[in-house]
Amino acid sequence: MGRVAIVTGGSRGIGAAISKSLKDAGCAVAATYAGNDEKAAAFTKETGIKTYKWDVADYGACKAGVERVEADLGPVEILVNNAGITRDAPFHKMTPEQWNQVIGTNLTGLFNMTHNVWSGMRGRKFGRVISISSINGQKGQFGQVNYSAAKAGDIGFTKALAQEGARAGITVNVIAPGYINTEMVQAVPEKVMNEVVLPAIPVGRVGEPEEIARCVVFLASDDAGFITGSTLSANGGQYLA
Repeated sequence: MGRVAIVTGGSRGIGAAISKSLKDAGCAVAATYAGNDEKAAAFTKETGIKTYKWDVADYGACKAGVERVEADLGPVEILVNNAGITRDAPFHKMTPEQWNQVIGTNLTGLFNMTHNVWSGMRGRKFGRVISISSINGQKGQFGQVNYSAAKAGDIGFTKALAQEGARAGITVNVIAPGYINTEMVQAVPEKVMNEVVLPAIPVGRVGEPEEIARCVVFLASDDAGFITGSTLSANGGQYLA
């Protein structure tokens, strides 16, 4: 593929799989992370992918971070908005801080990152913006009013921005994963997994991070140039939108 890519939250979980798959496809990849220096260093040692630390909820940090990446690797042609957090609570117990933290990272983070690569993509008449939403942004989830709102917003962001980018050669798409085999899902009690989660997934299993990564690699490729404004549901049939 031979392009420069940024993957936010790109050193762990689904983001790590995306970073490695884009590298395997020939991209020069920059993986961002927010706080865990030790795991980021281990990821770089394992993969050779350089990591950059900044908070996607901070516009100024995103601007400075993109500038560092472009100085190191070249103009950013692929952006994967993967960084996300959860601060779950029933709505009547949810605090403004829990709301603002999740919206700041999971929705405003898309604006902060995309806005800082958009002009360059428009000038070069090429770009790929791929955001990672969630099944819970499509169907909602108890205890996740903040997360579901942000992830639904990611889908609306994508549909609107795709219309602006199309004539400039920029595609904008979103992937909505279901249950994926990450640390968060692995923490679900076995009884809950076997009796509640898996019976709701028609294929009978959770997904693997690499399966989401393969979706990203395709949408980032030249072969996907006619696909924009789309939501790709990767949930094993759990929710059919």
